[in-house]
Amino acid sequence: MADSSFDIVSKLDQQEIDNAINQTSKELAQRFDFKNTGAEIERKSEKSVELVAGTEERVKAALDVFKEKLVKRTVSLKVLDAQDARASGKDYKILVNLKEGISQEQAKKLGKLIRDEGPKTVKTQIQGEEMRVTSKSRDDLQEIQQLVKEADLDFTVQFVNYR
Repeated sequence: MADSSFDIVSKLDQQEIDNAINQTSKELAQRFDFKNTGAEIERKSEKSVELVAGTEERVKAALDVFKEKLVKRTVSLKVLDAQDARASGKDYKILVNLKEGISQEQAKKLGKLIRDEGPKTVKTQIQGEEMRVTSKSRDDLQEIQQLVKEADLDFTVQFVNYR
C-alpha cells in the first residue's frame, strides 16, 4: 500500500485580508471618534498594510479596528507583525507586515513536535516554506493534524494536498 501524505502550510487568504481592509476603511470614515483625525488604512503590498492617523492614540485605535475585522473574517492575528507607531511629518504611521510561509526554524520546531509526540511511523520532510508529513496509516496522519492544531504555535497552519 502506498504512503498517504499531506502538507502543512502557512498561507494568507488575500481575499479575506482585502475584505477586512475595506471594512476597516469604511469604519474609519464613518465613526465619530475618527472624524478629522485623517485615519486611513492602505495596502502597501501583498504582505504589508499601513495605517495612518493624526495622533498616536488614533492610529493605535485604527489598528484595533483592523484586528477586529480580521477576527470576524476568521483570519488569525498570528499573521500580523505590527511595528510601533512612528511619527512621519504631522501624522503617525503603523506598518503591519503579514507573515506567510513556515520558516526553517519554525519547520524544525514543528518537526520536533511531531517526532516527539506523534506516532513513530510518521515521517516529516521540509520543502521550502511547507512541510510534508507521510505515513502508511491515514489514522496516524489525522492524529498528527489534531496534534498540530492543539499545539501553541506562533504561526498559523493549514493542511493541504491530503492524499
